[in-house]
Amino acid sequence: MGHYSEQRPGFEVTKDWNGADQVMIRSPRGASVLVSLHGGQVVSWRNDRGEELLFTSSKAIFKPPKAMRGGIPICFPQFGNCGTLEQHGFARNRLWAIDDEAPPLNHNDNNGKVSVDLLLKPSEDDLKCWPHCFEFRLRVSLSTDGDLSLVSRVRNVNGKPFSFSFAYHTYLSVSDISEVRIEGLETLDYLDNLSQRERFTEQGDAITFESEVDRVYVGSPSVIAVLDHEKKRTFIVRKEGLPDVVVWNPWDKKSKTMADFGDEEYKQMLCVDAAAVERAITLKPGEEWTGKLELSAVASTNCSDHLDYPCS
Repeated sequence: MGHYSEQRPGFEVTKDWNGADQVMIRSPRGASVLVSLHGGQVVSWRNDRGEELLFTSSKAIFKPPKAMRGGIPICFPQFGNCGTLEQHGFARNRLWAIDDEAPPLNHNDNNGKVSVDLLLKPSEDDLKCWPHCFEFRLRVSLSTDGDLSLVSRVRNVNGKPFSFSFAYHTYLSVSDISEVRIEGLETLDYLDNLSQRERFTEQGDAITFESEVDRVYVGSPSVIAVLDHEKKRTFIVRKEGLPDVVVWNPWDKKSKTMADFGDEEYKQMLCVDAAAVERAITLKPGEEWTGKLELSAVASTNCSDHLDYPCS
């Protein structure tokens, strides 16, 4: 883990190999989440059997200012390269702080959860390239059942409105991409990044994978399921305040062009991002936006009944 650690209520702070703090939170049954203060990035999520549920490339570069390839990077205030900023914005490449003063969330969702609160404010350099004052609060929580939730709150502390796009760029670990399907995005429109963001309508009953996919599904439901047939595991993705779902797998040709990604690793991963990409979010002075993601991993017996549950 690291050469130093410090106990805080419900979580432990250690150093990673670059000297950046990382926070480990554990549920009483043994599930765990590791969050790096570099990027506020969840870098590990394990179930109570110790199985890693998120993908990280074996070639990932763990050196700031590079964002690590895997886990859940936070894309803010820009997704992809549709803007003037660096790819996916700067939040995933900044050092966040542990926020001991975090204001409580409005609704009562702390029952049996262990959480850590992180805070990002813009540096002088950030303000040069994106001249908007904000406070970005991120709460990462683990429920007794081992469910992972991320709640992002972005507040405009500026004198004028600003707009941003956002994604939880979630790298799910799968056994074999050709055995995976996504349910809940049928019949939706999507923007296809492989053909200049042209708009298409999903025709399949479920989404399966046999080639490169890079799409933004718009106006998506609040719950979708990612079924891993071989592992007999289903990820349930619940979201609020995030109308889009980005689905990405680089497949073989693209994989070979990425220095921080193994040539064959596309078979073991799938990105399914709760996002606000198609339409930017605009905040007036003093306004706050909340975007919530909740991930559960359940045994696939018959999972379609999970799609009826709203976000807790």
